[in-house]
Amino acid sequence: MNRRHFNALALLATAAGSVGPVFAAAPPVILVVGDSLSAEYGLQRGSGWVALLQERLKKDKVPASVVNASISGDTTSGGRSRLPALLRQHRPAVVVIELGGNDALRGLPLNMTRDNLATMARAAREAGAKVLLVGMEMPPNYGARYAQEFRAVFSTVAQTEKTALVPFFLKGVADGPQPLKYFQSDRIHPNESAQPLMLANVWPELRKLLPK
Repeated sequence: MNRRHFNALALLATAAGSVGPVFAAAPPVILVVGDSLSAEYGLQRGSGWVALLQERLKKDKVPASVVNASISGDTTSGGRSRLPALLRQHRPAVVVIELGGNDALRGLPLNMTRDNLATMARAAREAGAKVLLVGMEMPPNYGARYAQEFRAVFSTVAQTEKTALVPFFLKGVADGPQPLKYFQSDRIHPNESAQPLMLANVWPELRKLLPK
């Protein structure tokens, strides 16, 4: 080995043994897997609750970034099929699962919705992420029994899979004295004025999962 090779090896050894990383660690990723309620359907870009979440993180100086992988019209089956690739690509520290509403609108079996959500929560946890499950409720015209059973899907999955839970994503939006005030003309999708309320419902539980 000549002197030049020896010096190069010495420099590499010195760098390897130096104190502290050469590059700063990337901030933890919050992965949001949702449907139109999180995909800014009918809203101006950057005004949805997920975009407001990124602003809140910056304001509170929480070292985390947000990846919004939400798709309008998505079901729990769609989220379940998409999640493995998302976990590999983004390696999130927290996964927010906001799905299930479209399952109910399409009349899909509740046991299938429950199984899909449980599988997603388990996959995220096994990938090293903490999980926040965002619950939904159905309007009264679906019937009291169905509404109760649908609501129970989220609490059951949260309990069995040991995830954090937001019981009702649209609390203060859909159950207030003037619910139409917070909805677009289709009476299904929340408008821009509802987005801060939606974030306010998610933030307390999400904050517990993030670095102090």
